[in-house]
Amino acid sequence: MIRPTIAITMGDPAGVGPEIIMKALAHPEVHALCRPLVIGDAGRLRQAGRIVGATIGVDSLADAGAAAFGAGAVQCVDLKCVPDDLPFGRVSPIAGETAYRCIAAAVEIVQAGQAQGICTAPLSKEALHAAGHKFPGHTEMLAHLTGTPEVSMMLVSPKLRVIHVTTHIGLIDAIARIEPGLVERVIARGHAVLVKAGIADPKIGVCAINPHAGENGLFGHGEEAEKITPAIEACRAKGWDVRGPLPADTLFFLAGRGDYDMVVAMYHDQGHGPIKVLGLEAGVNITVGLPVIRTSVDHGTAFDIAGTGVADERSLIEALRQAVELAPKPAAA
Repeated sequence: MIRPTIAITMGDPAGVGPEIIMKALAHPEVHALCRPLVIGDAGRLRQAGRIVGATIGVDSLADAGAAAFGAGAVQCVDLKCVPDDLPFGRVSPIAGETAYRCIAAAVEIVQAGQAQGICTAPLSKEALHAAGHKFPGHTEMLAHLTGTPEVSMMLVSPKLRVIHVTTHIGLIDAIARIEPGLVERVIARGHAVLVKAGIADPKIGVCAINPHAGENGLFGHGEEAEKITPAIEACRAKGWDVRGPLPADTLFFLAGRGDYDMVVAMYHDQGHGPIKVLGLEAGVNITVGLPVIRTSVDHGTAFDIAGTGVADERSLIEALRQAVELAPKPAAA
């Protein structure tokens, strides 16, 4: 198999991103899967390597073309933007600016054909905003940088796939934003990803907004009939196996045992809660609808443990595996 190059962004340098990168890239299985190219600060990675006791070094690169994969060292496109004394575990505009620059550089590298996908370590939204970049998170930033008008967040674990109709907005605002066209587009993006992943006729379950799917109008104000059912009918008219709106508590149980290939959640916590109960180390965040493949760990910067060396790298390894599965294969190794 030709190994794709995956651009790994360092995320917030005050968080656990540098540590989990150094831990993950010490695993031989990662290098068997892909050619990992870190976008970040080589000095910070070396510092994190000392903290975690890494046996692998870090090569500082001026650009992606200088990478020497298989050389026994982390290949880092070095942005040289993190001061040596930047503390771990604290919100900082410098750290927020670094996280933004890592993402912007990774997009350029992929668009130039020097990598086939992006895998992101976590950033701090507060630090990002402190640096003047007013994005709710990675998803919206990547949409802006790639000129993509609309994307969706999909969370994947070994037992469950969940795509979200709305994400980083308040619950009242989310309900107001949900409408049939948006729901249909989200289902379509999820369906396309599953088909690309080899599931020829995916079975998709769609969550209701209200408890018991509104109980035929007893709960709520008819949101299911107004906002969700028309989208499901439109998708079924295309020949897709889409069912709902279904009570979320029942649907997640059925999906967890394998009855559905994907769940469509209406709002952030409806979808995130079940995935995170299954274990943060197994969850992966995939941005669906971008012109580039992007996966991410399904956890935050963990400022409370940053700099201690105890952060778990398994979610990053799984995110890299998912990026490899979804990425277009390069013409030559």
